[in-house]
Amino acid sequence: MKNAHSEKQVFDISGMSCAACSARVDACTREVLGVEDVSVNLLKNNMEVRYESGLSDAQKLQAQARIEEAVSKAGYGAKGRQASTTMSQQQSAAAAQSASLENANKAVKDLLMRLVWSAIFSIPLFYIAMGHMFSWPLPELLHAHSFLMVNALVQFLLATPVLIINKKFFVSGFKSLVAKAPNMDSLVALGSAASFGYSIVGLFQMAYSLGLGDAHASMRAFEKLYFDSAAMILTLITLGKYFEARAKRNATSALTSLLDLTAREATILRDGNEVEVSIDQVYVGDVVVVRTGMRIPVDGVVVRGSASVDESALTGESIPVDKREEDAVVGSSLVVSGWAHIQTQHVGDDTVLGEIMRLLDDATNSKAPIQNLADKISSIFVPVVIGIALFTAGIWIVLSAPFSTALNHAISVLVISCPCALGLATPTAVMVGTGRGAKSGLLIKSAEILQTAQDVDVVVFDKTGTLTHGAPEVVALEYMPELKYSRDEILRYAALAEHNSEHPLAQAIVSYAKEQGIHVDASHIEEFSQDIGIGIQARIDGHMVRIGNERIFDALGKSNNRTLRIVQEHSEKGETPLFVTVDDDLCAVICLADTIKSTSKQAVAELMGNGIRVAMLTGDNAQTASAIAHELGIGEVHAGLLPQDKFKIVEEYMKVSKVAMVGDGINDAPALAKAHVGIALGAGTDVALESADIVLMRNDVLDVAHVLDLSRATMRTIKENLFWALIYNVLCIPIAAGMFSFVGLNLNPMIAAFAMSLSSVFVVLNALRLRLWKPNVWHKSDSIQLCVPLKEVASASAHLGSSRDEDNSLADSGESAHEDNNAFVKAFTEDASHMRIKVDGLHCQKCVARATEALVHVPGVTKAVVVLDEGMAYIEHDNSVQEDVMQVIDDAGYSASLPQ
Repeated sequence: MKNAHSEKQVFDISGMSCAACSARVDACTREVLGVEDVSVNLLKNNMEVRYESGLSDAQKLQAQARIEEAVSKAGYGAKGRQASTTMSQQQSAAAAQSASLENANKAVKDLLMRLVWSAIFSIPLFYIAMGHMFSWPLPELLHAHSFLMVNALVQFLLATPVLIINKKFFVSGFKSLVAKAPNMDSLVALGSAASFGYSIVGLFQMAYSLGLGDAHASMRAFEKLYFDSAAMILTLITLGKYFEARAKRNATSALTSLLDLTAREATILRDGNEVEVSIDQVYVGDVVVVRTGMRIPVDGVVVRGSASVDESALTGESIPVDKREEDAVVGSSLVVSGWAHIQTQHVGDDTVLGEIMRLLDDATNSKAPIQNLADKISSIFVPVVIGIALFTAGIWIVLSAPFSTALNHAISVLVISCPCALGLATPTAVMVGTGRGAKSGLLIKSAEILQTAQDVDVVVFDKTGTLTHGAPEVVALEYMPELKYSRDEILRYAALAEHNSEHPLAQAIVSYAKEQGIHVDASHIEEFSQDIGIGIQARIDGHMVRIGNERIFDALGKSNNRTLRIVQEHSEKGETPLFVTVDDDLCAVICLADTIKSTSKQAVAELMGNGIRVAMLTGDNAQTASAIAHELGIGEVHAGLLPQDKFKIVEEYMKVSKVAMVGDGINDAPALAKAHVGIALGAGTDVALESADIVLMRNDVLDVAHVLDLSRATMRTIKENLFWALIYNVLCIPIAAGMFSFVGLNLNPMIAAFAMSLSSVFVVLNALRLRLWKPNVWHKSDSIQLCVPLKEVASASAHLGSSRDEDNSLADSGESAHEDNNAFVKAFTEDASHMRIKVDGLHCQKCVARATEALVHVPGVTKAVVVLDEGMAYIEHDNSVQEDVMQVIDDAGYSASLPQ
């Protein structure tokens, strides 16, 4: 499961503030010898560098040094992350993410402090500077007409600390200008510095005029002071940066929440004693002990005990899963009830959680092709804006406008332009989208695949293990009632005869017999032999039992119309008939099939309902494939295929369509790798998982529709962000330049700064909306659910930790009850002893259990089955019911009515 990424290295980048910064860092890094590809992430403030293949470790170290030097010359900081020899990749990721989260929190805290101190000086400055215009009450000492110079000096004294508090804009902005790579900080620094510098000149003009006794000249100079603009620009942009930093921190929460699932310690068995150790001291083969409320720290298999496990953090499935001996468990799952001893199979990077973290980190570091447009614009954005600002000032001067007016428009152009929004538009949406997918059990390996998936118009499914369970099951047992053997006796003979065979069909028959409550005691088997390609024979309790294909049937020479009809009917459904004979009498036909998964039909219908073509590929024969396809509603079927045939068919589809291939096995790997989008089921082979672009952790094909929906939602958000970022600048820059002054539409630099701040915040908040994404289709359980009263559920819970045989007995009885309920509902006919009631308000199986419990406790009710999907209760009674059954349901918290 683990991937090696030895040719990649991640660098932490400091000093980036906008898309122009990331574009500059990208460009200077690409020029370094030995670098093959670069991906700069403005949101995470890091850069992933792929080195050319074949570089030695020494050459990589040299390349790293050259990269750090090149980035430093460009005006930024770069520090390569070193692979730890003592930490696993998962631990390294945890450490890196913890550091990233710490840096994010520090950035938010620093910006808040800057904002608070800036506001302390800026708010009174704004009040004093604008007070005389709006007749706001001011102390006599600050009245502009009486104490002009005092007012101006106070403005100067209040504005100066704001510039000092926000010196980062000036240090970064002018440093970037000197390096000929101006960024957003450069625009802010130029705008604020120009306002402050022009105000200083005005302050000297005031002092000079007052010295000459020219009060009117001094007043004209006073009116040219822009100390308030210089300070408010910085304060308002810091306000925007603060909100942006908070939103960016939230956008990176997906990986952080996964890290919270990582166990730090584990309880293991050593020499029969329980010992608590650090997680890095747990090794493959160790037995880990978990109890209620604990997180499972490793991937492994239950060797003792049983527990109910919540795997929702990894799969998104909210219903706990029962785990017994020999069942596999995954690390980070939460034990809801029970206890278990788990033998460790995978630790650290090799666990499912480790793989998820690696895939999510890779995805958020990757770049979607749509971002290339933003990158190209960003690389020239700031120089163009500076040029527009200079051109604006020049035009206004040529038009004989006062210099203060020209300067006002030029500053507005500088501070309203927002390259940040362009830089954040794509990575924020990608990070939130892939993170939301991971929480729903959808692992998307790259931003490029996220973009490609939105255009998929053909989905090609493998059949076995993907649309079907991938293992044969008994679907029918047709026995000859005219013979002396009962159905259970025949099933017992068949299970004992197949007990020693390792063939999948044999194992399916044995499992089916156990599910039916048949006791299989191998001591009754006296002889056993197997004829490959025909079947088996065994002597059981003195009777010769034979089971096999049509050759055994033909050898009997006792064909009859009824048997032929049974064989034909089941063969047309794609089922495999096996004939059971006892002492050469044909006693039964057992039909087996690879059954369709419960959600496969819904998945196909959902895809086709969205205008997507669906095709099925299989190595099975055409008759079986056609039967399965017909039941699923798939019209395009390709049967009898080898792996290379699947590859060629996918290739043919790709000539005219965007193709997604969905599979789970080794034979699907070539087609998965070839398709535009390869989707593997999480329970598939490692080869399929490595070949695929998307992994469905829930092992449910319905998630194919989910992941395509998530792709469309994410790309829609990216397009909205890019449109906003572009249209904002296209509309606002001309307004700031004064192009609409003739209709009275002008922008003050302070308003321009506020608009710029809101622009980047809007982009991040819009991306964060993806955290609310939910699939437009939902998993549906089988229409009939096992209905167990709550008191019986509690009793069943008490069995957790019981022996394996007891657990199997409980499961077997549950399956039997499930089938009885199905049969009861299917055969239901309303009459004097049967009634149906519509039940509203059922939301889950707990509701079903509660409603069922209320009904079965009504005197006279002999059986009650509640169907969740139908919202219906089916009741059998002995005509002695005295209570109002509908009132009983109402009292249980639901709403009962007679069906229409």
